Amino acid sequence: MTVVQSYMGDTHYKEMPEPSSLTSKTLDLLVHAIAINSAYTTKILPPEKEGGLPRQVGNKTECSLLGFVVALRRDYQPVRDHMPEEKLYKVYTFNSVRKSMSTVICMPDGGYRLFSKGASEIVLKKCTNILNSNGELRTFRPRDRDEIVKKVIEPMACDGLRTICIAYRDFPAGKEPDWENENDIVIDLTCIAVVGIEDPVRPEVPEAIRKCQRAGITVRMVTGDNINTARAIAAKCGIIQPGEDFLCLEGKDFNRRIRNEKGEIEQERLDKIWPKLRVLARSSPTDKHTLVKGIIDSTIGDQRQVVAVTGDGTNDGPALKKADVGFAMGIAGTDVAKEASDIILTDDNFSSIVKAVMWGRNVYDSISKFLQFQLTVNVVAVIVAFTGACITQDSPLKAVQMLWVNLIMDTFASLALATEPPTEALLLRKPYGRNKPLISRTMMKNILGHAVYQLIIIFTLLFVGEVIFDIDSGRNAPLHSPPSEHYTIIFNTFVMMQLFNEINARKIHGEHNVFDGIFGNPIFCSIVLGTFGIQIVIVQFGGKPFSCSPLNAEQWLWCLFVGFGELVWGQVIATIPTSHLKCLKEAGHGPGKDEMTDEEMAEDEEEIDHAERELRRGQILWFRGLNRIQTQIRVVKAFRSSLYEGLEKQDTKTSIHNFMTTPEFLINDYIHNIPLIDDTDVEESEGPLRQHFRASPPPSPNKNNNAIDSGIYLSTDVSKTPTSSCSPVSPLHSMETSL
Repeated sequence: MTVVQSYMGDTHYKEMPEPSSLTSKTLDLLVHAIAINSAYTTKILPPEKEGGLPRQVGNKTECSLLGFVVALRRDYQPVRDHMPEEKLYKVYTFNSVRKSMSTVICMPDGGYRLFSKGASEIVLKKCTNILNSNGELRTFRPRDRDEIVKKVIEPMACDGLRTICIAYRDFPAGKEPDWENENDIVIDLTCIAVVGIEDPVRPEVPEAIRKCQRAGITVRMVTGDNINTARAIAAKCGIIQPGEDFLCLEGKDFNRRIRNEKGEIEQERLDKIWPKLRVLARSSPTDKHTLVKGIIDSTIGDQRQVVAVTGDGTNDGPALKKADVGFAMGIAGTDVAKEASDIILTDDNFSSIVKAVMWGRNVYDSISKFLQFQLTVNVVAVIVAFTGACITQDSPLKAVQMLWVNLIMDTFASLALATEPPTEALLLRKPYGRNKPLISRTMMKNILGHAVYQLIIIFTLLFVGEVIFDIDSGRNAPLHSPPSEHYTIIFNTFVMMQLFNEINARKIHGEHNVFDGIFGNPIFCSIVLGTFGIQIVIVQFGGKPFSCSPLNAEQWLWCLFVGFGELVWGQVIATIPTSHLKCLKEAGHGPGKDEMTDEEMAEDEEEIDHAERELRRGQILWFRGLNRIQTQIRVVKAFRSSLYEGLEKQDTKTSIHNFMTTPEFLINDYIHNIPLIDDTDVEESEGPLRQHFRASPPPSPNKNNNAIDSGIYLSTDVSKTPTSSCSPVSPLHSMETSL
């Protein structure tokens, strides 16, 4: 990044100005404002090679300003040595909301000087003065600001330049201002200069963006730059094209459109904007997070959008975390951004994202290729082994042979099909949906089609193979008989068909040219040829351990011919339109996780209601049972305590023995507030008591509230035993129970 245009002393310089054209005061203020009001870790170092460009270390924007000082044939380092970082009185670090940075230093006369830099239109609004051509202060009115914006800032922005305003303010000695109130400090500024910084687009970026768009990926730019600058850069990169229907908004306009009168974000309003939005300028990190969340939560499409976000700053952390895929810059990125991201671009290059897309799609396709091949082998092997064992009482494929087949389709096939290098052809199709199954309809067509071919060949050889080759039949052979040529031909033909079908499995989208790029994968070629060589050794020299009998050249040629027929049959299957095979629709495109039919939703609601009812019924039963147990424990404790007192006082009329043996004493067992499990339980539990006692309300209030709350009342018949019921020392009045 370099400064290519500037506005100083009422003059617009479209090239680097000569130092002699500037007054010494303006030049000194400019050098001090840039050198001091920048991170001291930002530096311009000499080029590594003679004739090369100077090396920039640190923030690229500040490096371009320091390079501007160097281009004016001034040195910024003596200024920093005279005013080290420890002597800086106050620093207002860059904030994405105010989009400016300010630094306060102490002056020799006891006053203070504030240097500020930031977004040009924002800092200019805080300026009340400007340096003229003589380096003197001139009143800067709103009308002058509008003129500079129209004649200087907008032309710079339209050229794709990032405009930065540099200003200062002097505070007189005396009363020290409130430095914590930044809004009252960074006002009444004096504009020193407005510079236009060029951030050149890397040559490979436009082509990378075109590849992304061709692959079905929509690229949007979210930046803090001026909207004119952002639009110009987006046009250079190819994000926006002439004649397209797109939106370029600023952060304020974006928030005004997506929020209601209460200031709340409405998804419906956001859904009207984001499909056409291509550039969001003067945005804050909150706007970036809002846009990412809005696109992810949107339901206007058939499927949920997959969002990837790039970022390098600390403020980009929430957006990187919210996105499905977060890309952080490895060189310029902060630790917070790297921690929140999923992938780190070590070269900070957009073209690396295209490589990540290619590799991601290649991994997905490699898994699908392996599944297509393995399922075909499994279907055929299981059907042949099961059917052969049921009909001929012996499987045509022996145990050791099956182990070799499993080795082919598991280990070797995974290495061969998973090591296909990514190609540009992967970017010529639209991305897969989030709920797309691994086995598509085309793959299902290939699996079933090749399985049918192999089963026809195997069963033909199994039942009429001895007639075709004029050999002895291997069916119904004795248990320990030597290996037969019949079953060896079946085994060899089966393996040959798998080898040629492995070539067919390289294509899963119905392509006809299955040999495209096959020599670009030496691992695949080595595994196929190696498997073929091992198969020759097993058949010719395996003998009894592999249940194989050596075959002659004619039999080998027939096995190869039938195996080669897999390639021809694959071309036949590829010519059949997948759309005509309606029976395979559900196999390849079943409902996703987020897609539910009305019947399923109704069933889920019934299950939820039923579950809630069962839960509530279980809770009620639990509390009822717990309450009954507590009540029984209280009754037992009460009668036990009264029994012990009765043993000590045998003559007492109110003892528990007298109480239990005197029919005048009554026990009242009232039904609790919480209903019991059912009425039959209540009747069964109360039955024995009702045989000996009669329930009636207590004639007088009980002094023990716990006994009343427990629902158990003991009383006497007043007409027959008045003294017993009124006795103040009765143990019935002192009985304690607790809930």
